[in-house]
Amino acid sequence: MKRYQDYAILLLRIAMAIGFLSAVSSRLGLLGEQSSGWENFLAYAEQVNSFLPKSFIQPIAIANTFLEALFAILLLLGYQTRKTAVGASLLTFLFALAMTYSFGIKDPLDYSVFVFSMGAFLLATVEKYRWSLDEYLLRIK
Repeated sequence: MKRYQDYAILLLRIAMAIGFLSAVSSRLGLLGEQSSGWENFLAYAEQVNSFLPKSFIQPIAIANTFLEALFAILLLLGYQTRKTAVGASLLTFLFALAMTYSFGIKDPLDYSVFVFSMGAFLLATVEKYRWSLDEYLLRIK
């Protein structure tokens, strides 16, 4: 049974990383016609964060994009996995709360934002991360 858990943890790391990479790639225009683009992302960020002054939107969008890209890379590598998972959980939970405030509870539920956030939180509770840079670094110590 433990072996299946190791596979599930690895797949969770990969799925979360791909989710973050997809969002970042779309807003940066790397997905061709399927990209949302930076301007559309800024407009959406303004809608989601409707409770904030407009001057906060661009810095939040830049910080969010940077963190999502960083979390994706760290999750794929399996480096600092626990800290990365906590950060990913907090970032997506704040996004879910902002969506709930601005649009109501249906949107974050429909887009599984709470599920993504709690999946990251679950990942943060794992004792050992097989097939990761974390595991490799522990072995060579």
